[in-house]
Amino acid sequence: MTLARRAAAPLAGVLLSAALLLGTRGLDQVARGGQLGPGFWPRLVLIGLGLACLGKLIAEWRRPPAPVSLDRREPGARSPLSRRRLAAAIAAIVLYVVATPVVGFALATAAFIAVFMSLCGTRSVTALGANAMVGTVLLLYLFIKLVYLPLPKGEGPFEALSLLVYRALRIF
Repeated sequence: MTLARRAAAPLAGVLLSAALLLGTRGLDQVARGGQLGPGFWPRLVLIGLGLACLGKLIAEWRRPPAPVSLDRREPGARSPLSRRRLAAAIAAIVLYVVATPVVGFALATAAFIAVFMSLCGTRSVTALGANAMVGTVLLLYLFIKLVYLPLPKGEGPFEALSLLVYRALRIF
């Protein structure tokens, strides 16, 4: 693969994140003094995206060209994508979005992380459980304590379960 083809996506990512970053200029006009404005987090994400794409662009530029092979597959090429796993991953994302208001952020996120990691090939139940729990707890602290974002607690018994988790983690 030529350098132009390898560098096209990272370069597009750098340019897109820069263009979107310019579009966030007017977001802080409604910010109160001493508080983060509504443009802070989108800018932070766009800067991170731009830096990651820039890093990938530099890595692709510095990588030596691959030797020419008579084999049709590229050296180091990945195995073909499983359409069934891809469809299941998309369904998991859609189900996560639909289920979160009903079962609450904590339970939906823990289940989503476990299911998605399983679809990605993780087989260890211990690794699935540990990552789901640690990931959920970190996201809860990030969104509730740091960003002050109200998350869905769920309905009925799920709300009671969410409040129990929040109290156990001393979030509330």
